[in-house]
Amino acid sequence: MRRLIAVVLAGSTIVAGFAARAETVTVQAGSFGDFRQLLSRQAPSGDEKFEVTLSFPPEAHARYPAVVIVHTLGGYIEGNEGWHAAQLREAGFATLTYSSPAARRLRDGNVAGVWPSGVAEAYAALQLLAHHPRVDPERIAIVGFSFGGEIAHVTAFERMRAALVTGPTHFAAHVAYYPAGVHGAAAEPGAYTAAPMLMLLGEKDDNLPVAKARDYFAYLAAGGAAPSVETRTYASAYHAWTVPSLGAPQFYPQYRSTRKCPYMLLGAGRPAVLVDGRAGPLDPAAWQACLNEGQGYSMAFDAPTRTRSMHDTAQFLRKVLRP
Repeated sequence: MRRLIAVVLAGSTIVAGFAARAETVTVQAGSFGDFRQLLSRQAPSGDEKFEVTLSFPPEAHARYPAVVIVHTLGGYIEGNEGWHAAQLREAGFATLTYSSPAARRLRDGNVAGVWPSGVAEAYAALQLLAHHPRVDPERIAIVGFSFGGEIAHVTAFERMRAALVTGPTHFAAHVAYYPAGVHGAAAEPGAYTAAPMLMLLGEKDDNLPVAKARDYFAYLAAGGAAPSVETRTYASAYHAWTVPSLGAPQFYPQYRSTRKCPYMLLGAGRPAVLVDGRAGPLDPAAWQACLNEGQGYSMAFDAPTRTRSMHDTAQFLRKVLRP
């Protein structure tokens, strides 16, 4: 009961216009109230069914490396996630895209259980791909944007993987575009899987300030738990620099942000927070105060940075997955 995350509910169907190059499948992922429920390996509170689209490169191969793509909080956008998926297919990767039920709940203002449920969805996609006859199960990566960037990061925590997957199945690589910067792993041995990670940050991103991310990785290194991570920081980039519909820089006060909050650390015990390089107890009142103080953040499209970051992503994935 504790791993209700990757049941295929409907057979593959051909997507019109793509012949055998694309198929849709309905999968099921567990829904969790919080990370403690997930990490203690309790049965999920319920489940979510959602469709995924698996698309293949034009070149014929027996098996492909594949990339799970997780969208921003705004949902799947053809000009963002769709554009990146097409670029990755041109580079030789199969791609899996979907509309996240967890992100949809967050857009509707239902915060409870969003992040663990989003992680479960990503692992459901991984399980599907790992058993697909046209995909190499040893070469599956995850790429995410903002909300999806946070999911791409958290799925690299070994405790998450072990709670959701039976056996050694894991993502072979993680790419996090301007992640939300909410959650980190407690600095403990084996905190991360061995999979390499690329984190892409914007120097002008006030949702996840670069200094906050650097302090987190310094904390991990001091505790002997540093992941295999590469970072790229783009000088002119605001949050969501890959989304063409955003245009010039603008502050969005309506959106929730943890930019003024410390990282929430997930590990063996209760959630903690990273303050001055050390893990301390989570004070719910202080957490709510930092959320209130940091409400809103800036976003802007940056075409040159989108091109550079896509190049960096493809280069990283080629090195790791060897298409």
